[in-house]
Amino acid sequence: MMALQNCNLHHSFPHLLLLGLLLLLHAWGGCCHPQCLDYKPPFEPRQPLVFCKEYSKFGCCDLEKDGEISAKFYTIMDNFDHSGYEACGKYIRSILCQECSPYSAHLYDAEDANTPMRMVPGLCGDYCSGYWLQCRYTLSLLLEDVGNPQQFANLTATIEEDRKKFCDFLELKDKQYCYPNVLTNTELNANLGLVREDPTGCLELCLQEVANGLRNPVAMIHADDGTHRFFVAEQLGYVWVYLANGSRIDRPFLNLTHAVLTSPWAGDERGFLCIALHPRFDTVKKAYVYYSVSVKKEERIRISEFTLLTTDDNQLDHSSERTILEVTEPASNHNGGQLLFGRDGYLYIFIGDGGRAGDPFGKFGNSQNKSTLLGKVLRVDVDYNDDGAPYSIPSDNPFLHEKEARPEIYAYGVRNMWRCSIDRGDPTTGRGGGRMFCGDVGQNKFEEVDLIVKGGNYGWRAKEGFSCYDRKLCLNSSLDDILPIFAYPHKLGKSVTGGYIYRGCQMPNLNGLYIFGDFMSGRLMSLKENVTSGEWQYREICMGGDQTCRFPKLINSYYKYIISFAEDEAGELYFMSTGVASAKARAGVIYKIVDPSRRAAPGKCSVKTAPVKIKGKLVHFYPKEEFVINKKPTTTPVPTTTRKTTTTKSPQRKKTPIIIIKPPMPTRKTIRKTIIQTTSKTTTRKTPPTTTLKTTIKPTTVPTTAQKAMETTPAPTTPTGYRTTIMTAAFTRIAQTPIITTSPTRKLGRPLQYARFTTSQPLTSAQPPPSPSTPSLKRPQVVLISERPAALTTPRPQYWSLKPTSPGYKSQRPPISTTMTKTQEERLWLREKLEITGGGNQVFKKPRGRGRGLKRGRGRKLRAGSVRLVTTDGLSDRGRLEIFIRGEWGTVCDDLFTSKAGSVVCRQLGFTTALAVMKRAALGEADRNVRIMLDDVECEGGERSLLECKRSRVGKHNCSHGEDVGVICG
Repeated sequence: MMALQNCNLHHSFPHLLLLGLLLLLHAWGGCCHPQCLDYKPPFEPRQPLVFCKEYSKFGCCDLEKDGEISAKFYTIMDNFDHSGYEACGKYIRSILCQECSPYSAHLYDAEDANTPMRMVPGLCGDYCSGYWLQCRYTLSLLLEDVGNPQQFANLTATIEEDRKKFCDFLELKDKQYCYPNVLTNTELNANLGLVREDPTGCLELCLQEVANGLRNPVAMIHADDGTHRFFVAEQLGYVWVYLANGSRIDRPFLNLTHAVLTSPWAGDERGFLCIALHPRFDTVKKAYVYYSVSVKKEERIRISEFTLLTTDDNQLDHSSERTILEVTEPASNHNGGQLLFGRDGYLYIFIGDGGRAGDPFGKFGNSQNKSTLLGKVLRVDVDYNDDGAPYSIPSDNPFLHEKEARPEIYAYGVRNMWRCSIDRGDPTTGRGGGRMFCGDVGQNKFEEVDLIVKGGNYGWRAKEGFSCYDRKLCLNSSLDDILPIFAYPHKLGKSVTGGYIYRGCQMPNLNGLYIFGDFMSGRLMSLKENVTSGEWQYREICMGGDQTCRFPKLINSYYKYIISFAEDEAGELYFMSTGVASAKARAGVIYKIVDPSRRAAPGKCSVKTAPVKIKGKLVHFYPKEEFVINKKPTTTPVPTTTRKTTTTKSPQRKKTPIIIIKPPMPTRKTIRKTIIQTTSKTTTRKTPPTTTLKTTIKPTTVPTTAQKAMETTPAPTTPTGYRTTIMTAAFTRIAQTPIITTSPTRKLGRPLQYARFTTSQPLTSAQPPPSPSTPSLKRPQVVLISERPAALTTPRPQYWSLKPTSPGYKSQRPPISTTMTKTQEERLWLREKLEITGGGNQVFKKPRGRGRGLKRGRGRKLRAGSVRLVTTDGLSDRGRLEIFIRGEWGTVCDDLFTSKAGSVVCRQLGFTTALAVMKRAALGEADRNVRIMLDDVECEGGERSLLECKRSRVGKHNCSHGEDVGVICG
């Protein structure tokens, strides 16, 4: 009976080529978003494209990539005469140029890292039908540089004569997002390239976690010296140095915890509040700090100057403190707390009104009283003060010659300004440069944002926002106050945190947008100036959904209490928030603001980081938040939590084992990759016991992944689709050719995937090669100058069966050739020996050098960081990765593990490079009693061991053995 079935299969194999692996075909659903094949947002190229001109304004190609596509096009068209060129040139060009489409990731099915990338973009049905009618025999030319031409000869020959099969292979079922409909969809392309908005008009942005574990981070500044370091101050009194790569120096830049006045209770406004570096910090190595202090039981604000140590560029000389100014505080709140240097080189100091409620001090309050420094913006000159007074008064200060007015005052009538910034100016025109923006915390009704000008009166306590607070003072005609550029009521928030105008390079959409927030409500907000009218338009900022933020390393939630904003040396924006507003709670996080809708052109924002001499150790950064791209898929929608109200994470934010395969970031200059799907366990859905089929593997049987799939998978009823065809052809080839000869990468940069069990010899019985199939005589009027490769009919594998598979059906093991090669005999001997000695999990590594013998290594003490590849089939070049640390072997999780880390492992074992990194325990899962040693391993490629790479602490992880990483070396 089995022989009869196999005979029938032989005659019906071309149909089964499209039937075999339909379960791999994913339904196209959900909304796509602009994304390129390198997993990044589209951009506007720096120079107009020459070949794919339609994507010159916005797309995924720069001029270099455009040239590569053009060269490929003309190489293909060299096979045509004039009539063929006229008939098929437009199709070939359009298909090739979809790599430049802003929706290229969707067209090539590259949005989901779990599925193979398409080799040609998804076409609409009508367009595919036209392509089939005129140019169907050109498909093999499009696939030539993707794999071996013979590999796809079977594929193209099978489907070319059948329009339905041809278009089932090429068609993208989602009619809105297939080519060319994706370009003509008005609704989809209405705001293409602009910041995405939700239905209420809220701007959808994403975040990147930069630092965590901080105690109320109140300030973040940079030195503007080319090092791209940033300095983060904690309310407790520490200032830390972070390098451009995210690492923190373990020695504090400054430690004033012994002097700073603060407390652990939530909401205490006292403490270390700000730091500013001299604008010429590379030469004038001075820093200025603003903190609360108690002197003889009297609370004061102290502004001090420190000098950098001569022996360490990352530490201040604590003995060099010089007090610049002290101001007595009548109450413990409204301490102000901002220091910054203006473009004029002077130091600006922002001091609160003294505290309590309603500025009750004196007849008009402190803020309107110019004889006190409380409730003011001060401006002083701290240059050339080494041998004299700590500061001098600039000659153009507005109240320098006014009787009884303090000469330091630059502006007055402020309540409690919290976070101010200087506008860098438009990168092109310089417009707006030097403007000073501040958030001023309100009393009972309104919060406001002010534009600070010399001599300005900002109205407090007469006014709060645009409304009167003290009606008598408000009606005084001599008030002459400056109104805020924006004020909002307390239903939106009760404590404004001033921000910055974005002037960075990486997010061109955000240029000119003033981004700020509210400490109490956790609301992110923005203002955009109308240049003509001078008015500022308000737009709320919300977190993009999982689809919007589905890019590497991005998250879409944050802790509620927004403490401060910052910009780095390149002008990119950040904000600091915490889940517990206490000076001693390590709940503070720094987030980078990211626009997922558009990025700058590649190479435009590259910076050269100046070297930094380090003393002490580096503490590597490990993000705690789960990346959106790694979120566990759910079968039902889960409401998105955009803000966190406490440090206790919402269910959506709870860490779960990561099930998304995170491939290495693709590059456009890699070689082709052959994609062979591996069968592995999944944690997305529990399988009912009735559908679980056990497979018994005999010692002499090495099954392929395709065999396993056919034994345990019900046969589908409608076997069509792109992945079905491609994956069937790939699996068929496993039984014919050694896969280890496949080039490790391919052009579109998808990760190489191997079948779990492979052999270098065919597993089926030898059969005579069939004769080439006869080409059809019905061809269109297209003449190819070069001869096409003859179509090859692949011998059917013996494991194919027409018998329907049901949940209770257990398929038979196919017959295996009993004639073994020498290599197979050696492997069988090795397996039997392992069974006898009980060493089924023994690792046999390839020795270094040219020798082929097994290096036992007895009596040799293993070094920490030694690695081995654990496999059950005796192969030395592949297996589950284990590392030796602290006297025991343990596994490594696949999170962030790329081919660079794989190459580090393979070089340790004597190989040249890593052919593939296998995720989700594709090469075997360790027993529960084996420890997980490392997680989040990120290597540059030149390290001597994984311990030198950026990684989590030993034994600290957020994964299971279902995510054990495996490596294939070569």
